[in-house]
Amino acid sequence: MSDATSGLLTIAVLVALLAAAYVPLGDYMARVLTSTRHLRVERTVYRLTGVDPAAEQGARSYATSVVGFSLVSVVVLMAILLGQAHLPMSRDLPGMPWWMSFNTAVSFVTNTNWQSYAGESTLGFAAQMAGLAVQNFLSAAVGIAVAVALLRGFTKSRSGTLGNFWVDLTRATVRILLPLAFVAALLLVLGGVVQSFTDTTITTLAGHSQVLTGGPVASQESIKELGNNGGGFFNANSAHPFENPTALTNLLQVFLILVLPVALTRTLGTMLGNRRQGLAVLSVMGLLWSVSLAVTTWAEVGGHSAAARAAGAAMEGKETRFGEWASALFAVATTGTSTGAVNASHDSLTPAGGGAVLVNMMLGEVVPGGVGAGLYGILVMAILTVFVAGLMVGRTPELLGKKISARQMTYVALYTLTTPALVLVGTGAAIARGSTADAMGNPGGHGFSEVLYAYTSAANNNGSAFGGITVTSDFFQLTLGLAMLLGRLVPIVLVLLLAGSLAAQGKVPVTAGTLPTHTPLFVGMLVAVLVVMTGLTYFPALALGPIAEALT
Repeated sequence: MSDATSGLLTIAVLVALLAAAYVPLGDYMARVLTSTRHLRVERTVYRLTGVDPAAEQGARSYATSVVGFSLVSVVVLMAILLGQAHLPMSRDLPGMPWWMSFNTAVSFVTNTNWQSYAGESTLGFAAQMAGLAVQNFLSAAVGIAVAVALLRGFTKSRSGTLGNFWVDLTRATVRILLPLAFVAALLLVLGGVVQSFTDTTITTLAGHSQVLTGGPVASQESIKELGNNGGGFFNANSAHPFENPTALTNLLQVFLILVLPVALTRTLGTMLGNRRQGLAVLSVMGLLWSVSLAVTTWAEVGGHSAAARAAGAAMEGKETRFGEWASALFAVATTGTSTGAVNASHDSLTPAGGGAVLVNMMLGEVVPGGVGAGLYGILVMAILTVFVAGLMVGRTPELLGKKISARQMTYVALYTLTTPALVLVGTGAAIARGSTADAMGNPGGHGFSEVLYAYTSAANNNGSAFGGITVTSDFFQLTLGLAMLLGRLVPIVLVLLLAGSLAAQGKVPVTAGTLPTHTPLFVGMLVAVLVVMTGLTYFPALALGPIAEALT
């Protein structure tokens, strides 16, 4: 079977699997997140934590809970990482350095999972399980909770509440993420992913001894992909044969990365009582994702770079077990969501391929975006789209029965400016430092792309990296950590304030002048707004990096 045939077949199977899961999983999540019944284990959690599950929270209270929970989680995870030498199963490894522990704690709490360390040589099993894996669940659950709060903003009328964050967090963890991750872990173990609590010492053919790091890999790998986290148990991430041994496990991991963000569009349609609206959102995501996949695959398979033409293929930095098609698919899936897992070195992608995955993140990671984050991100852009459409016809814009006024647009404007400001200011500050040139793995446009990619990945809570840049200095640990923290919490607060302002409104009836937001026309408008906004914001930076490199 040729590489092209194998690649196209893999994509077809992936789409079929996502289509099969779309309705049942999306409707199941809608039932979970709207149910008035509490499971016994959930009631136990509420009693232990002093939470009244019947209490409703307003926008400010909900936002305070999210921010407070996240900051406390950062402190707890830092304590685990700093003191891991005193934990069981530490593998005799010392605690992390201070700024690296700060960067790592922020990274996993914000669902970014940026790693400036090698997992197998830095962390013991207890830190991986009690620290990182726990945050893999909780950070994904926070994203789901915020997305549901925004949906309630559209469904409620004259209300001052958005639900209860602690109930949403618990349900998303207990009823959605835990059971799905358990099944996925079993499938990964069956596929050959390591799951143990020991390292193994072997004798090589040359007669030397070598330690093969084991560990609870499959259980962390499942939630790493399912929750759009991305942090690898090993430094090589999903290019490591212990994490991703075969083409089948590679396909399973791509499916896990995409399944929740895709199914949440069905949840949107079900909760709104308008499933065509969910399909319209999915169409926008699918169209942009398909274009990105086509461009990246074309760039990598065609070998459109000097080195690739000289070698006959763009195989540098790619696992020969997967090849170019599967590597391009994985790269687009992981940067289109907020996952950050990799099965190839993005630093070795061709200029066009590297530029395409960089643009995926610059779009706001809404193709289809992170768990929960992609959904609330694209809804914010939908509000911007109806506002632009309203300006064209001189009519007050409406979306899903709610009028969009100056107050809502203030939140939308701040949301759309926050991440680009973090990316561009962070990149500019890093480039302005003379020592940054020493940290770059390459000179010129590619070196600039490494720095731009790092801050884009951090501020968009993606976590993948070009890999050529060395980010272990205190400057990068601190600035990237702040970019991750602000890039997560500031947009969440703005989304919740937006949701509160929408919930306080009454519903407006649909009239002949209302712009339908479930039609192909609106899909095209939303795509255009996303592309134009991204181009206007980032084109100068892209021109200095991947575009300049491609032209040379």
